[in-house]
Amino acid sequence: MTEQVEDFDRLVEPFRAELLAYCYRMLGSAHDAEDLVQDTFLRAWRARDQYDSTRSSLRTWLYRIATNVCLTALEARGRRPLPSGLVAASDPLGPLVRGENVWLQPLPDSMLEADDPAAAVVNRSSLRLAFAAALQLLSARQRGALILRDVLGFSAAEAAEILGTTVASVNSSLHRARAGVQGVHTESEPTAAEQRAWVDRYMKAFLQADVEGLKRLLTEDVIMEMPPMINWFAGPGNYGLFMEWVFRAAGTDWRLTAVAANGQHGFAAYRRVGDAYELHTLQLFTVTAAGISRTSVFQDSEVFTSFGLAPRLEPDELPSADANSSGPAAGMY
Repeated sequence: MTEQVEDFDRLVEPFRAELLAYCYRMLGSAHDAEDLVQDTFLRAWRARDQYDSTRSSLRTWLYRIATNVCLTALEARGRRPLPSGLVAASDPLGPLVRGENVWLQPLPDSMLEADDPAAAVVNRSSLRLAFAAALQLLSARQRGALILRDVLGFSAAEAAEILGTTVASVNSSLHRARAGVQGVHTESEPTAAEQRAWVDRYMKAFLQADVEGLKRLLTEDVIMEMPPMINWFAGPGNYGLFMEWVFRAAGTDWRLTAVAANGQHGFAAYRRVGDAYELHTLQLFTVTAAGISRTSVFQDSEVFTSFGLAPRLEPDELPSADANSSGPAAGMY
């Protein structure tokens, strides 16, 4: 039995990262995606004698199981949008209002790092938060059709097999889904190094509480949103007013740790409390050639846990003042 399990693991393990990304796109939660991939592999193990390689590839078979797992899970779970997809923009000086929704969560890039060289490379651009949020506004089957056809490149016949439906039904769902995400994820992106440079400049301005410096890095149509609050702001002016309030309310002494999720750069922000720094938010940035176009700010213990972030930085865990003034030291600013 042990040898059978090991043989099975060798067959399915190369698909783990791409299945995790698929379940994340469907559910919008890193934690749920991990659980559903485990459920997929368990169901595949139990049904291994039913797999017929003459009818479909192992990859298609696993995606069919994963899709069934996701569709079943979605029957009991609501959508996970972001605030900008639900309500109108807010007054940056108005009270913060906590929403009752279950929100979209980021997916740490580290969760997609596969040790197996045979594993498929996951297209990180299809995981961007704006696109993931747009997917959450589609029906479950529209979501599945769009991801399978346009992101993963399955044929209409393969997608129909995976979804357990007809080619005509897949094409109909795909048509509606494409209309639903039209205008999202269309801009060409700067290189990874250029995106990192934009975010590095933002981090340095943030550490200096330089609101004007932050505003200079933003596009004219920039959005800031911060689940679990339903407040969100549009435009550099409103963005700046809110950041002025942040520095007044939370102080100007911060430490920042670089992070990456959904193929985007960002940081975890720790604010000074007493002699140490306490974890405050995790912030991710959408970067275009013109600057930062979206800041997604998360204040969620489950999100913090998925990134393995320490809840508190003690004085002996901090880099020296010189290191902080000159740039990153082991990922810390």
